[in-house]
Amino acid sequence: MGEGSVGLKEFALPPGAGAPQSPLPLAGGVGGGPVCPAKEQRLDYQDKGYSRPTARSRELRRDATEAERRLWCAISARKLAGVRFNRQFPIGPFICDFVSREYRLVIEVDGGHHAHAVDDDQKRTRFLEQQGYTVIRFWNAEVMDSLDGVLNRIAHVLSDMPSPNPSRSREGSLWGPKASRGQAPPC
Repeated sequence: MGEGSVGLKEFALPPGAGAPQSPLPLAGGVGGGPVCPAKEQRLDYQDKGYSRPTARSRELRRDATEAERRLWCAISARKLAGVRFNRQFPIGPFICDFVSREYRLVIEVDGGHHAHAVDDDQKRTRFLEQQGYTVIRFWNAEVMDSLDGVLNRIAHVLSDMPSPNPSRSREGSLWGPKASRGQAPPC
């Protein structure tokens, strides 16, 4: 070691000396007990982030097919009818290609392997519909060969759906009749 440098050996404990004693209290509160017993009991608590398939969703976004990338480019950032879509979004046990949570619309882009998994796709669609979602499916080739036609169909489905946020007239709202001060609101 060079001049003025400190070697690690100077800070090493002699054999059998054990850990150095700290002037701070042991873990937790006074006497080493836990500060909050509830925190100790939560060690086995599983945060919702761990139970959701976040890693798988990220993997599917990273490894998207060319058709999925093209469709995402066309519908992301509210480009289609001002509707927000999420990509590779989990609903129950399934991860859906594109989802508008506002309109409860699921868009699936299927590759050739789905031709052999018709029963699985039907079960998946049935589950999503039971959750209140409308499901539309496109083949990869449809997206690649006729993106405009796919976008028109999605826009048509969206236009046929009821408004997700019907306006309400209520006291104090910006859209309803104004309530006068000192008077009871109309029933």
